Amino acid sequence: MPLAPKTEQELLQRAQQLAGQTFYQLAQQANIAIPDDLTREKGWVGQLLEWHLGAEAGSKPQPDFEHLGIELKSLPIGYNGKPLETTFVCVAPLTGVQGLTWQASHVKHKLAKVLWIPVEGEREIPLAERRVGLPLLWSPNQEEQQQLQQDWEELMEFIVLGRVEEITAKHGEVMQLRPKAANSKVVTEAYSASGQPFKTLPRGFYLRTQFTANILARHLNLPNN
Repeated sequence: MPLAPKTEQELLQRAQQLAGQTFYQLAQQANIAIPDDLTREKGWVGQLLEWHLGAEAGSKPQPDFEHLGIELKSLPIGYNGKPLETTFVCVAPLTGVQGLTWQASHVKHKLAKVLWIPVEGEREIPLAERRVGLPLLWSPNQEEQQQLQQDWEELMEFIVLGRVEEITAKHGEVMQLRPKAANSKVVTEAYSASGQPFKTLPRGFYLRTQFTANILARHLNLPNN
């Protein structure tokens, strides 16, 4: 595995060198087996890109390139150039949330600086033949920061008030909170409105596709409608 990049510039150059290559080519170089599909291997694309870019954080809460403060996110794109799915940010805390602020949140930390790597995501393209697109390094501008903070605060208020079960995918303008578990047997602890502990599915924060589509459109100077 390549060593971790020392600078932001080095990381970006490495990511640019991946553009145009297929997953088959990248998997061969990394000696990583290609799964039949991504149904059971959701994180495979991310792991492949991490290997080539020298990421060191793995699934820890800090950014993938901790020393650079940069998070890596692959973004499956459709034929129309728009994201095909929401982007997982991090697991939401369901206990010990009193007094937690946006400034100190994992979400703010994870999204402070993101290296987005678009990848072909249409299901009919065999995994081995899908190509990697041009990377972009992004930090939220003031408007995006406000949208994210507003959604985070709204969603966390439900959790603090013991109303996590009332949150639906409709809540949140640019970011939603929804179950994050491999199966329904995985449960975690939360608190009800009366303060009683109960078991529920773990929840994760996800960026809506419209939000990531706007980031891409701005980067590529595309009209986004």
